Amino acid sequence: MKRIRIILLVGLFPLLSACMAGGFGSGVPEMTPLEIQSMQTRAWEVDQGIVFRSVVSVFQDLGYTIQTADINSGLITSESAASSNVAAALFTGTTRVEQTRATAFVEEIGSETRVRLNFVRTERRSMESGQTDRQDTPILNADTYQNAFERIDNAIFIRSAN
Repeated sequence: MKRIRIILLVGLFPLLSACMAGGFGSGVPEMTPLEIQSMQTRAWEVDQGIVFRSVVSVFQDLGYTIQTADINSGLITSESAASSNVAAALFTGTTRVEQTRATAFVEEIGSETRVRLNFVRTERRSMESGQTDRQDTPILNADTYQNAFERIDNAIFIRSAN
């Protein structure tokens, strides 16, 4: 009997470890840091001021509230409106709030102005007992970044034409 338990534990350990590590069905593609950087970065041969203002404008158009925007450091931070399910909170006693944070780093390198965007989904949970939890998940969907960069392209074009 003891042998059967050991065999089961040894056999199930790799399976459980893979599940806990997100190995099965995590749905998140494994990307190298270079692939992530490539997806999150674009460059334009335009003045940094035009690009910086375009990024701020696009974040606002996408529904984000600008938290900080410092042209000297090139950093822009913003967050979306929070959403929660009030009905679930009434029945379960757990409040769950979801929000997306977006950041941009705008820098001038030679004749180019580069922008690196980062979108992160944040989920906060609060229980009746007072316990809280927060989980941040990077958004690694290429379409999200492509959409933002297309809008930034348009905003740069409009600002450059004037």
